[in-house]
Amino acid sequence: MMLAVDVQYHDNNTAVVAGIGFETWDAAIPTQIYTTAIDHVAAYCSGQFYKRELPCLLALLKAHDLSPKTLIIDGYVYLDGRSKAGLGKYLYDALQGQSQVIGVAKKAFANIDNQYQLFRGNSKKPLYISCVGESLDHAKQLIHDMHGDYRIPSLLKKADQVCRGKG
Repeated sequence: MMLAVDVQYHDNNTAVVAGIGFETWDAAIPTQIYTTAIDHVAAYCSGQFYKRELPCLLALLKAHDLSPKTLIIDGYVYLDGRSKAGLGKYLYDALQGQSQVIGVAKKAFANIDNQYQLFRGNSKKPLYISCVGESLDHAKQLIHDMHGDYRIPSLLKKADQVCRGKG
């Protein structure tokens, strides 16, 4: 199973985490939708976003006893694409390398190279793909092949909608 995840924060100290499970990369609809409410979320700390988001993602996986083959996160695995750890690398390490992690970021991080860009649909704005446990070229192809005619794949958008209570 693959799992697309996202977190929505409320009132600065609570959050809802959503996980969208699917079996094939071109799936239009999820096979399962998971949510977990989190109380007492860590405060945002500039440059250390993972300290806030990682416990939320781990709570979702634990609450639903999930061990996906691949996790797709909204953000970076490596902030520079290859060596500076981001949320995805910390997640990969916390899971002891048992799941591949692909990061799909909507905005460029400082000095991210063009090789991490992926254009989907007719969008003129790229997504930025980074990964661990998978080659960059293959990760980009997988995200490219996901269902949806627009920049953001359908199931990644669904994860965002579900954690916002709109899905």
